[in-house]
Amino acid sequence: MDIFAEIFTVFAGTITDVLPIAAIIFGFQFAVLRQAPANLGEILIGFAWVLVGLSLFLLGLKWCLFPLGRLMAEQLTDPAFIEAGLEVHETMADIEWRDYYWVYIFAFMIGFSTTIAEPSLIAVAIKANEVSGGAIGIWGLRISVALGVAIGISLGCYRIVVGDPIHWYIITGYIIVVLQTTAAPKLIIPLAYDSGGVTTSTVTVPLVAALGLGLSETVPGRNPLIDGFGLIAFASLFPIMSVMGYAQMSEAKAKLNQRRSRVPADQDTA
Repeated sequence: MDIFAEIFTVFAGTITDVLPIAAIIFGFQFAVLRQAPANLGEILIGFAWVLVGLSLFLLGLKWCLFPLGRLMAEQLTDPAFIEAGLEVHETMADIEWRDYYWVYIFAFMIGFSTTIAEPSLIAVAIKANEVSGGAIGIWGLRISVALGVAIGISLGCYRIVVGDPIHWYIITGYIIVVLQTTAAPKLIIPLAYDSGGVTTSTVTVPLVAALGLGLSETVPGRNPLIDGFGLIAFASLFPIMSVMGYAQMSEAKAKLNQRRSRVPADQDTA
């Protein structure tokens, strides 16, 4: 009965949250445009499925993704687990940031895998490929974004472990982004900036947020409120750098191939 009560509560909350959006859309449609959509029946059915899907997704977050991320952080930072990887002469008092290497590996892998599976990133990559006429590869964009998220989350976990202030990392990151913007191909710059926001979506955010909170609760001397949040900022920032870096490397490779193709032609002419 508790499960059904929780399902009903989540479904009712979803309806309450989504109704204002529906009211605005239908209000403009009927009051401003003063015409009914041609496929109103399909829209209403789709709207009902949206409510069901959002409710099930929120239940999945609560029952699976949030507990899973927190559990993995707790297990990877458990003193018994860390002691097993220490040298014989070392004790828990001698633990340094490098002793949490499994946390960084897990953060990298979970950041990469969740971003690859991110539906919003897949949609953006497909549209970018269509609009660019194939100049922007679907898998090239997805992998570059996923690498950026993976590196960012790993660095964010390192920051939580050592307790560094977050603003120095973010300031340095955006300085690099500004410098890259001046040198990156113009075709990729807007897409790179959008890629940072695309990653902070349905799949990535719940696991990353739970990982940060769980890590800050288990690492000695860390405050969940101060240190537990901020991983999403890393997950948004580093894809911008990785996508522009991918474009810069692709441009440099293309120029190198052009130079190599010109050399035999020049020799034949001579």
